[in-house]
Amino acid sequence: MPDPAPRPLRADAQRNRERLLDAAVRAFSQAGADVTLDAIAKDAGVGIGTLYRHFPTREALVEAAYRNELAKLCDAAEELLERLPPADATRAWMDRFIDYLSTKRGMADALRLVIAAGTNPYAQSRDRLVAALTRLLSAGAAAGTVRADVDPADVLAGLSGVSLAAGGPEQRDQARRLLDLLMDGLRYRPAG
Repeated sequence: MPDPAPRPLRADAQRNRERLLDAAVRAFSQAGADVTLDAIAKDAGVGIGTLYRHFPTREALVEAAYRNELAKLCDAAEELLERLPPADATRAWMDRFIDYLSTKRGMADALRLVIAAGTNPYAQSRDRLVAALTRLLSAGAAAGTVRADVDPADVLAGLSGVSLAAGGPEQRDQARRLLDLLMDGLRYRPAG
């Protein structure tokens, strides 16, 4: 007999879960893997029992926080396309990608604990990121503002390179300039 589908969370429980995830990202990014779960619960404005109801282990919290950040980034592609022209949406998404990698880098020690426990939090990351970029680049190509011959995986590699070269908070101006260069290379220019 198949497992029944999990019941959706009540609105207050969903808010608590989201606050816990946001607090966890802040804590693991700033204080590292050794931050106490009590400190995370306190920052989220909930009790430790609420944290454990949602996330029975530290590893479950770290993995959920990472996956939540990934989902926010990937979901942002569609949200940005609803508000901005495709080329502008793509460029705005690039800024969010750099923020995402900066958060991921800050959470590195905590994520290593998840991996050591036998879970791969990165299992679907690349596919989801390439799908988001594909959506953005396809919209730009359809609008005639982005080249149609661009491989989204190449753009992802370029964004990762920008993050490696200028991913620190003190390097944001350089990161913006590098992203502008990358975006300029993506723009469609009619021959002639």
